Parts: sequence; C-alpha cells; structure tokens
Amino acid sequence: MSTLPVIAAPTGGGFLGNPNRVRVLSQGLAPCKCGGGGRYSEGMTQPQGALLVGSVNFDDAETTMRAAAGLLGDRLRRIPDGEVGKRFHWIMFQPDVIGQADGIERIGDEPIPFPAGIDARGLRIAEGVDAASIALPLLGYAAAGIESYAVFTRLRAEGAVPAGIRFQVSLPTPLAVISSFFHGDDRAAIEPVYTAAILRELDEILAAIPHDDLAVQWDVASEMGIIERAAGYGAVMEAWWPGDPFDGLVSRLASLVDAVPSDVEVGVHLCYGDAGEKHFFEPADAGNLVRYANAVVAASARSLTWLHLPVPIAHDDEAYFAPLADLAPVDELYLGLVHREDGAEGAERRIAAAAPYAAEFGVATECGIGRAPAGSTEGILRTHAEVAAAW
Repeated sequence: MSTLPVIAAPTGGGFLGNPNRVRVLSQGLAPCKCGGGGRYSEGMTQPQGALLVGSVNFDDAETTMRAAAGLLGDRLRRIPDGEVGKRFHWIMFQPDVIGQADGIERIGDEPIPFPAGIDARGLRIAEGVDAASIALPLLGYAAAGIESYAVFTRLRAEGAVPAGIRFQVSLPTPLAVISSFFHGDDRAAIEPVYTAAILRELDEILAAIPHDDLAVQWDVASEMGIIERAAGYGAVMEAWWPGDPFDGLVSRLASLVDAVPSDVEVGVHLCYGDAGEKHFFEPADAGNLVRYANAVVAASARSLTWLHLPVPIAHDDEAYFAPLADLAPVDELYLGLVHREDGAEGAERRIAAAAPYAAEFGVATECGIGRAPAGSTEGILRTHAEVAAAW
C-alpha cells in the first residue's frame, strides 16, 4: 500500500468501477519511496501503480527483474523479463524462425542485415505450396518465457522479487507478424498457420508456468495502423479479409484474449509503434484507441485484467484524453504518459490533463523501453516511481 494518505482510496470494482470517483490526495504527503519527495499537492490526482510494457534496455532477464523490483516493486503487479536477446527488436527475429519451414522462402537473394544478427528480409509461400501443409517450427516465445520464469522464481525465493507479483509474458498478435513480413494473397493463406503456431506457444507457456503466477500481454500495434489507415514506415497498412476491417480486427483480438484461461491475468497493450522512438502514426486524440478497446472488451467472453493506452509526448492537452470518458470499465487502466525526454515534469502535465476523463489509472511508457538510449533505463523506471503511488 502507498505511504501517501488519501481521502478517496481505491475500492472494489477495478480502476474504472466507479467512473465518477477520482483519487484525491490530502495534505501532509510523505515522500515517495523513490526518494523524489512528495510531488502532489492537495486536490491533485495521483496515479496508482505502474506497468512495464515489455522490453527493457538491459542485457539479461535477471538484471531487468532486479532493477524493476528494486525501483518499482511496490508499484508493480507483474514483471516481464525485458524481452532480452533476439526479442529485443520485438518481432524482427521471426522471419529467421519462420523462414526455416519447408514451403516458406525469403524474399531477395541477399540478407538484409539488422542488429543482433537478424536478417530482415520478408517472407513468401513458395510457388505451388499449400499453406495448410506448412509446419512452422517453434517460434521461440515459449522457450524464452519458460527460461525467464526460472530466473523469476529464483529471485523471488531470494527475496529480490516481492511475493505476490506475477511473471509477465508479452506476445505479438499474429497480425503483427503476418502484416509485417508477408504480402498479397500470402497473408490470408498463412494467417491460420501462424495463428495456430502462436497459440501453441501460449499453450506451452500455460502448461509450464502455474496459472496463479502468470500474466499474458498481447502486443497490438499493426491493428492500430489498419484502423488509422496509416502509412506505416512507407506502406499503407491494410486488411486482407473481406468485410469491414474493424470488425475483423475486433474478432481477432477478442479471440486471443479468450485464448488465455480465466485464472491467468491477461492484458492488452495498444501501440502506434516505436521504431527509432517514432510512431508510424500520430493520433490527434485517444478516440480510436477507446473505440477499439471498447469493441474488444464487448466481444471477449472473459474480462481484461489490464489495458494499456499510449500517450504521445506532444499531448498534454485535455482534448487528447477526452475520449477516455467513454472507455468501458477495465480492472486496471495504464496510460503510457511517461517519456524519457521530459521525465516526471512532463508526466505530471499529462496526468493533470487525463484526470478529468479517467477516474483512476496507473502509469507506463507508451511502448517498451528496450530501444531507449543506453544508460537511460534506470531514470525512466524512477520516473514511474516519482509520479505513481504504490498499491
């Protein structure tokens, strides 16, 4: 619990269980545990809790977990492994994996070099091959998650990770990989094959990690590009299925949410990309984020444990946050308003702008911080602690 005294403390029903309730801090605030001092005066809204979206710019899972627990332990309900190794560049390692399958070819004769020894060439189904006959290899997500969970449990046994915090596994939606590396008719053909492969990864994780210790996050970026008709890094993002693209996006993500058993936490991270710390689209407000989130919540058979929405650094205006007033209730809402460039001061401006429209929320960065400049990670983590109260 927070050392900060409150007048309206959180009660049951989730972050948005009562849309009219705002967490207001009283006078005489004690300094936060991060050492930054009491930053909030009477009448100001302070977020509670923090979410690490996924990637963290450390070399290994143990360093990530120790840093996260040490700097943010009482503000976190789950800790990821930082998406270390080849996952550092999100889905960019997947073509090297998928390209090993019989019936899949790389596009182009020469590798396209990418950091971490990755070949960034795209993929295609070989001529004359029935996609349904393709057997994809293991994608690597389950193996990485299970390996990192062993580190997590060891650190918890040592007392480095507090009891009660879950291990978070972040997975890309199939649409992200398919839309990024396949083209034309191959997308529709390979979709059921790759979707089955990512669900096998999920099943392996579910079989290896106790459900009461696990949290699964779906990373959702390309979907937002299709909704926005964005020219993502040079090409317009388009759907490949018949009918309304939005309906297809909703049904696909709702199916992924429902693939996570009800005794496992599940979250959704909506995103506008982070290549070179730049978006593929700059939203004017959170309207389409809220519209998509609401539709997925309505279409899912189970409830979301948490929802993360990005907040671009330029938006400390209330107009950006106004659509949040119409957001469907979720157990935990996290706003990605922490930015490396302007730290706690910038985060507090965005918190003030969001407060009239979101009764309660926690804080996060707008995307993972794996691609943040070297040496900046601890400062970013400390900013979370400066602006958010503990649970």
